[in-house]
Amino acid sequence: MVEQGPPIHGIDTSRPHPARMYDYYLGGKDNYEIDREAAERVIAMAPEARPSARANRQFLFRAVQHVVRQGVRQIIDIGTGIPTSPNTHEAARQIAPDVRVAYVDNDPIVATHAEARLTNTPGVGFLLADARQPRHILDHPTVRKLIDFDQPVAVLLLAVLHFVKDEEDPAGIVAVLRDALPAGSYLVLSHGTGDFHRAGGDASEVYRAATASLHLRDRPAVEALFAGLDLLEPGVVQAPRWQPEDPAAEAEDSRVAFYGGVGVKR
Repeated sequence: MVEQGPPIHGIDTSRPHPARMYDYYLGGKDNYEIDREAAERVIAMAPEARPSARANRQFLFRAVQHVVRQGVRQIIDIGTGIPTSPNTHEAARQIAPDVRVAYVDNDPIVATHAEARLTNTPGVGFLLADARQPRHILDHPTVRKLIDFDQPVAVLLLAVLHFVKDEEDPAGIVAVLRDALPAGSYLVLSHGTGDFHRAGGDASEVYRAATASLHLRDRPAVEALFAGLDLLEPGVVQAPRWQPEDPAAEAEDSRVAFYGGVGVKR
């Protein structure tokens, strides 16, 4: 099922879009020339952009499968981006085939791809909405059809909140989501950082011309987003270092520009 939320303007191909740039970092083809040009400018200034995107994707798989092993059977994936297999529901269903997933994104082109690739699958839905409106997401019929808020839920905010300005209150967005969840629920979050960047230009300049600006945050700021939750080990760390399947791979990923963490609501 694909259901639209508040009116959102049509696909904008006049400016780069972070979701399409991210698709390009991952080697996808669902992007436009303006996205590719912007992404290449970012890569020139921050060569870790591509490995960071891949590491973030792998963190998603590990974290999703972890929470499913803990008994979670319903997921709200906010800021899902252009579908890239294996998607969240595919990763989750490798562990438990009955997991239900509500995907959320604010890009109409993501909705188009979601309709073609995701929503013909039972137990999967998509909502066109903005992470800055968490109450709208929680109350929307698409979410309410799929998610039982009397049972544990995993909320995913992967590579989303660094597109939210300080004045738009990213911590407040998380708090609204957290407070709506029952005990035993999880927050899976990753966030871009400049903590490991070698001077070579400010990639955030590229995003100022995009449909969403980039706001990198340091580790304490990312940890603060987990207020009211218990962080699972090893806490907020570079994405490849969160419960890695291959610890030996950590060294080559030492410059990954994403923090990742998983919190549980007790």
